[in-house]
Amino acid sequence: MTDQGKINREGARPASLFERADATYGLDPRRTAPKLPDVPPVPETVRRAAPAPQVEPRPGSSAKPAPPPSAPKAVAFCGPFVRIDREHLRVAGLIVPEDPVTGLLEEFRIIKRELLADARAGDTPLARRILVCSPHPGEGKTYCATNLAIALAAERNLEVLLVDADVVKPSVAERFGLEADHGFMDALADPAILPESLVIRTDIDGLFVLPAGTATARDAEYIASARTGEVLDRLTQGAPDRIIIFDTPPALAASPAAELAQHVGQALLVVRANETSRAALEDAQQLLSACGDIKLLLNATRYSPSGRRFGTYGMKGN
Repeated sequence: MTDQGKINREGARPASLFERADATYGLDPRRTAPKLPDVPPVPETVRRAAPAPQVEPRPGSSAKPAPPPSAPKAVAFCGPFVRIDREHLRVAGLIVPEDPVTGLLEEFRIIKRELLADARAGDTPLARRILVCSPHPGEGKTYCATNLAIALAAERNLEVLLVDADVVKPSVAERFGLEADHGFMDALADPAILPESLVIRTDIDGLFVLPAGTATARDAEYIASARTGEVLDRLTQGAPDRIIIFDTPPALAASPAAELAQHVGQALLVVRANETSRAALEDAQQLLSACGDIKLLLNATRYSPSGRRFGTYGMKGN
């Protein structure tokens, strides 16, 4: 009898396919699969907290990292261009760039070296802002600020901006023989005015002048406002080769010097030999204490403690 004719004795029915497979391969249809241990469901919060898979960029991918933000560019001075009358400078007793070297020029060369060294060592816009002041009127602050600006402008690749911040008695423009109706105070009073548009460009290479501008009854409040910092930041940011010199009112006569001292890195306190008292010098120094670097310039001296004299060294023809 063939396999097909076999009868399942237990149930009197033909063997099923599963039964025949069990007979051939040893499977037992009555044996159940082992029960797996229960696995608790993963909480929803855990599923949400699972980190997303990191996708590595494929080799040769065209995706590039975003470039770092660029540094701010310096604003260009774009006010009117004016030629300076050299004879006017000579009559005023100022340094004339094209003239032979004088003792006056050598003295301001020495002064500017120390100021430049500290400005470059600080390497910040604040260090490149220099305030020139005096305790009382008539001690020579504007004369020194003007000559210092001319001497500094002689440096290669250096821009020097001389700001007339003495709005009570402005005289910087007069020293250069300039005429100007608008300037520093107009930029402080009106946020819509770009300060660089008021800067006068001169034919002395590297020298620029920002006149005092229109005087008002609120000049002290304008200088004490946040607008002053904004204007000065605009004129100095992104310009590592730009020096700003401020000619301010006397420290003991008006408040702008003390206010501007907060916005500069160096202060040059001009005192007149045999005239400025020690008490006035100490009081002025206290008013300028917001500036961490105050230097003293002794003006109108008639002798040198070291015996040095300038302007006599040179070559003489046969």
